[in-house]
Amino acid sequence: MTDTILSSATKEVVIGFGRPFVMIGERINPTGRKILAEEMAAGDFSRVERDALAQVEAGAQMLDVNAGIPLADEPAILAKTIQLVQSVTDVPLSIDSSIVAALEAGLRVYKGKALVNSVTGEEERLEAVLPLVKKHGAAVVAVSNDETGISEDPDVRFAIAKKIIERAADHGIPAADVVVDPLVMPLGAINQAGVHAFRLIRRLREELKVNTTCGASNISFGLPARGGINAAFLAMAIGAGMTSAITNPCHDEVLRAVMAADALMGADPSCMRYLRRFREAPPAGAEGEAARSRREGRRRRG
Repeated sequence: MTDTILSSATKEVVIGFGRPFVMIGERINPTGRKILAEEMAAGDFSRVERDALAQVEAGAQMLDVNAGIPLADEPAILAKTIQLVQSVTDVPLSIDSSIVAALEAGLRVYKGKALVNSVTGEEERLEAVLPLVKKHGAAVVAVSNDETGISEDPDVRFAIAKKIIERAADHGIPAADVVVDPLVMPLGAINQAGVHAFRLIRRLREELKVNTTCGASNISFGLPARGGINAAFLAMAIGAGMTSAITNPCHDEVLRAVMAADALMGADPSCMRYLRRFREAPPAGAEGEAARSRREGRRRRG
């Protein structure tokens, strides 16, 4: 069994086989969110705080934090965002940036063991990010592309993932601290995108024995009724062996699919997490009525 252990200052989350699926909340990301980008650039983090709290309340066990705002000081904004989020919630964070200086700034202020998002198979990226991950004792997302771009062939993406895991080991980073992103492609553009993803997830689990994650909403990009596709994809990906995903837990379809899949995969003993979340409370006075009915039934039998 492979366990990837992440932590905040006070809370630990484990991504692993046979464990509950880990939802990493995706909402703290200014990409495609003009108002959020403007607020963060201006030093207004009130929406960030609301999004952090809402996602944790909805069921996210971790949060992804991104501060990619064009022409802004990303390292400074990312560090400030991480400090703010860690002040209002205790879940571990995924520090998300394509800029190495921003990752370093985030790791410098982070309390606990973070997940660095991400490293690719490109040589320059490997040599810049992996020493940083090792220095700060973090875990890292390994994205299955390299200098040649993103291959549609899942066997090529598998080979790149294997290369990143091997290079991480050279830097003293164990495979348990490498969470592979198999790169989920849009179903609307590539008809076999789901099939390829499930096949690759199985191979990563069975052959490399590593945990996996993805940007789950990529699968539905460009299609209508995206929530249903995302929910179906996540349930099937969990069945194939995926152990975490960056997604929106505030979408009810997604949350229900993930928790139901956990129960079906045996990761929710006696369905207790599912029951606690979705069992309807009895209407007011129902318990008293039930007790009276039981007493009357005993009297009749007597």
